[in-house]
Amino acid sequence: MKKTYWLVTFIIFLCCFSQVAKAQLTNTHAIGVRFGAAQGISYRYTLAEDRALTGLLSVQSNHASRRFRVVGLYEFYKPLGGDFSWYYGFGGSVGSYKSKAYTSKDGSQVAPYSEALVSLDGILGISYDVPDVPLVISLDVKPYLDFIQSSTIKLIDPIGFTVRYKF
Repeated sequence: MKKTYWLVTFIIFLCCFSQVAKAQLTNTHAIGVRFGAAQGISYRYTLAEDRALTGLLSVQSNHASRRFRVVGLYEFYKPLGGDFSWYYGFGGSVGSYKSKAYTSKDGSQVAPYSEALVSLDGILGISYDVPDVPLVISLDVKPYLDFIQSSTIKLIDPIGFTVRYKF
């Protein structure tokens, strides 16, 4: 609980005191790949020097299930210093969830099933614009609230590392 308190305090501090300076998103487009619990393709469209729209196509698979999501996020960028900036945003996603067939602990067969996914998504991360190279590297956490599939909040699971080519 104490760690959560300090994290929230730090985020509020950054929001309040970084309003004067603007993070500069210099390129209109950036496309790349996102790695983490879910892998996929990431595309960023810059709206202004400090705002962007991001789209993600992500796939997450393990021995028991497979998920596919299309995510849309509206992001705000703030400078940290040098070529670093931090960002936060919100959006939503739609997709599908498919359970694989398996044998339960009591030996009975469980049939595969599938269902739709709808969620509210957030994002908080740090971005680094590589000097003299058209690359952006970022590390973020993208928590989400599923509405249909078990109505759960995922806070730590969706940590991601993204590499994008700017053009």
